[in-house]
Amino acid sequence: MTNFLLRHFVKDYENTKDNAVRERYGYLSSAVGLVCNLLLFVVKLIMGTLTGSIAITADAFNNLSDMGSCTVTFVGFRMASRPADEDHPFGHGRIEYISGLIISFFIMLVGVEIVKSSIDKIFAPEPVEFSFVALAALLVSIGVKLWMGRFNGVLGRRIDSAAMRASATDSISDCVSTGATALGLVLSLWLPFSIDGYLGVAVGCFVLYSGFGIAKDTVGQLLGGRPDPELVHAATDILMSYGIVQGVHDLIIHSYGPGRAMGSAHVEIPENYNLLKAHDIIDNAEKEIQSKLHMPFTIHLDPVATDSPEVNSMRLEVERIVAEVSPKLSIHDFRMVVGDTHTNLIFDVLVPFDCTEKNVTLKKRIDEKVSQLGEHYFTVITFDRSYT
Repeated sequence: MTNFLLRHFVKDYENTKDNAVRERYGYLSSAVGLVCNLLLFVVKLIMGTLTGSIAITADAFNNLSDMGSCTVTFVGFRMASRPADEDHPFGHGRIEYISGLIISFFIMLVGVEIVKSSIDKIFAPEPVEFSFVALAALLVSIGVKLWMGRFNGVLGRRIDSAAMRASATDSISDCVSTGATALGLVLSLWLPFSIDGYLGVAVGCFVLYSGFGIAKDTVGQLLGGRPDPELVHAATDILMSYGIVQGVHDLIIHSYGPGRAMGSAHVEIPENYNLLKAHDIIDNAEKEIQSKLHMPFTIHLDPVATDSPEVNSMRLEVERIVAEVSPKLSIHDFRMVVGDTHTNLIFDVLVPFDCTEKNVTLKKRIDEKVSQLGEHYFTVITFDRSYT
């Protein structure tokens, strides 16, 4: 069904890197969500009224709020597809994250309302009238929501959309809440008391938890989350495929919304390589990344000594020393400045975020080991953090 809808309603649906195609994905997701949730709302509201079940009625209004979420998704994709302008030179792609955040607020609001009405039901219980028709309607609802969760999940993965992933999570949480409602309806046949309100509280708490999880994910993207490891590896592999590149470091990828990224990196090249030829090669590397990974990319050249046995030998010694201090550390941009009375070893140390030692402590430990190579060696260290 998912592929059928994509083929018939999304032109060129396989070209997911195209912003116009992504926009049509968003419209399709919103339209399908609006139709399905409207039908479920009407059916559940009727069944809840006929059976007197607050859980079924609450579930109906949960579907009504889902219609609002679909509207937010539609507007979000519409606004995110706007081209860059003078005030937003990197485009409006992050609006998708904002729409996902708004959906999470809708979900949490519904959770609060379900908990409040369910608590009232616990203190003022009303008998629930079992109905096979109502049970059948709930089971159909579960089936529809399972399909919607899968549908939005597939679309969200194809175009890397936080808003669609939020909609998929919302649909799965609806399956759980509707399942609890159906369970309460069945248990009413045997239990001497109404369990409806207690199940409503459990459902409300689950909905709140789901909404919080979505909010956490989208806020993380807005704050600047870690870039996709596959994208990082792909950019690194392209750079290292050029023969003059000896190493890659300080790789940074900025995300301005799904499918909208910019990157930069430092590459090490032999210091005696012709500058004009190196510049030409690096230009080609930037164009290849732009073509294959669909993101503008800027490369900075760092010249390194590659034909000096003394420098190469000392670099290996420093790499060994840094690894002894912590296997998590690595070095780059190594240089030697030899003087009459002392020799400076100049290099950068890459420190991962899970390393708890302070830079001052790390330098002291490195210096202690370097001094064992000779008292005339001194280090000049720049400590970096990895952005990938």
